[in-house]
Parts: sequence; structure tokens; C-alpha cells
Amino acid sequence: MREAGRVLTADLRVAAELLRNASDVTLLAHVNPDADALGSALALGLALRRRGVTARVSFGAPDEVPESLRGLDVAGLLVPADLVPDEPELLVALDAASAARLGRLANRLATSGHVLVVDHHASNTRFGTHHVVDDSAESTTVLVLALLDELGEPLDADIARCLYAGLVTDTSSFRRAGERTHQTAARLIAAGVDPDELGRALLDTHPFAWLPMLARVLARAVLEADAAGGHGLVHTSVTLDDQRDVRFEEVESVVDILRTTVEAEVALVLKEKAPGEWTGSLRAKSAVDVRAAAVGLGGGGHRLAAGFSATGTAAEITERVRLMLRNPVRLVTS
Repeated sequence: MREAGRVLTADLRVAAELLRNASDVTLLAHVNPDADALGSALALGLALRRRGVTARVSFGAPDEVPESLRGLDVAGLLVPADLVPDEPELLVALDAASAARLGRLANRLATSGHVLVVDHHASNTRFGTHHVVDDSAESTTVLVLALLDELGEPLDADIARCLYAGLVTDTSSFRRAGERTHQTAARLIAAGVDPDELGRALLDTHPFAWLPMLARVLARAVLEADAAGGHGLVHTSVTLDDQRDVRFEEVESVVDILRTTVEAEVALVLKEKAPGEWTGSLRAKSAVDVRAAAVGLGGGGHRLAAGFSATGTAAEITERVRLMLRNPVRLVTS
């Protein structure tokens, strides 16, 4: 994260004061929570509970916590969406760029006393009453760490693991990380994180069923070398049938394999959620801003990693993406 400017510093102070005065806090991750969303919520929840605050963590969908993330909830902070209070005293939305990303829990925004949004997406719509938003932060967990520092809360191993989980995943295992990010990681390791154990659980553990699923999905991959303004596009789809025997984590891992295709700058994976309903994951290496394409399709994200939802056939949606990438926004690289 770049040196916090005066606006962010002021926002952190206001947010910390809001948390200091709260006795009951509901922390919400976005739907289909990843390590950054859930790690952010759990880290802050652990610190608040240590301060004597009643704290709970939840998300709108799915009903089950991703298996690879369950080990982060060492204090039983996670509750089903149905048990989230109808009128939260203070609601904190983490890693959610818009109200829609909260799914069926978005209705709590209108009934909460205060809504604090903590996020690192440039497309954030600032849907709360208070905001800590910085799109230069590598992960939302980095912002939560800054907030904990503002609160004067020390790190322990449990909090550090949650923060490290978001940092290692959102930087693609530190491939997109500068000196400050590695200093942050070193601080978390010093607090008790075992990077090998946690990284293996988050990124390198799959059931055998992942292998035949991956074989089917990669077998239908298509390379379009002239797409994306000549930068190249590789794409595939994961159908409901493909997903039958695997977890959410296995489905989400496909794009990280597809993006290694050397002939393509941009990778697209369409994942079927219901007949005719899909979510899309877009990844770029360095030259194309896929966030711009995702926003054009009703989604959002980051310059090199973005997503969207769409209806239709996989072929129809791929054509829409192809058109959005025909004249891509190019990134300036040093």
C-alpha cells in the first residue's frame, strides 16, 4: 500500500473511533467469500471480541464456509446469514465494492445504525456511512491491519493468520508485491504465521476429483491469439456437471491455471451457477485492464483480476467479453 494520504489517515481515525464506541458489531464478507474477504472480517472480529465487543461474521451466500477457509475461524465468530440481526448496531462490510456484493444481507444496510465499508477496489461505490477505501492497498486485510494499528490492537497468531491469508492470495503468492508488502508479510510471520502450512491449506490442497474436472475443463479451452487487441485471449467454461464432485475452491482455481498460457495476455473462465446463469473471472498478466471490461459487463474488480455475472449461453457471454476486449484499456508498464 502506498503511504496513506491525509484523507485515508482521517478515515482510519474516524473508523477506529466508531469501533471503539461500539458494543455490538456485525462484520459481513462479500458473497462467495475468498480469503481476503473472510480473513479481513475474522481478523477484525477477533480483535473486537478481545476488546469485549459482541462480534459476529457472516456472508450472504453460499450457506457453507469454503472448506479451505474454515481453519481461520478459531473463535466461532461465523454465523449463518439467517442469524444476522435485523437491525445491527454497527455493520462493517469488508472487501465488498458495492451493496450488491453482500447478496441477501444487503438489506441490513438500511436498518443499521452505522455502516463502515473497508475495501480496496477502485470500483467501490461508497455505499456506507463511513469508509476506509484505498485501491492502492494490495488487499483489504492490509487496510484492516492499518485499522487495528489505529485502534492500538496488538497482533497475535490467530489475527495474523487471517490477515496473511488475504495478503498471500490477493497478491498471487506475492508475485504482485512490492517492498512494503513483504515487510507487512514479515510482520505477520513474526506474529506467529507459518507461511508454508497456511499457504498449502489455501492454495495447494485439492481432492483427487479436482484432476478429472480440470482435465475436462482444460480440454475445452480455446486460444484466440488475435483477441484482446492482439494481446491474446484464452477461455474456457466450468459447467454445473463439471462442478458436481468438487468444492468451490476447485472451481475458483481454474483461472489461475488458465492464465499461465504464454500466448494469451487475458484469461477468461465462465462458471455456471444455474442453467443459463454464469459468473466470469478475468485475469491479465500486465498489459490489459480487465477491470474495464468487467465493469462494461456489470461487474468490477482490479486491473489484473476482475469478475462479473451474466446470463445466456457460454458462447454468447464469451462473445460479449470478446467485444469488450476488442479495444482494451492498456496499462502503462515501467
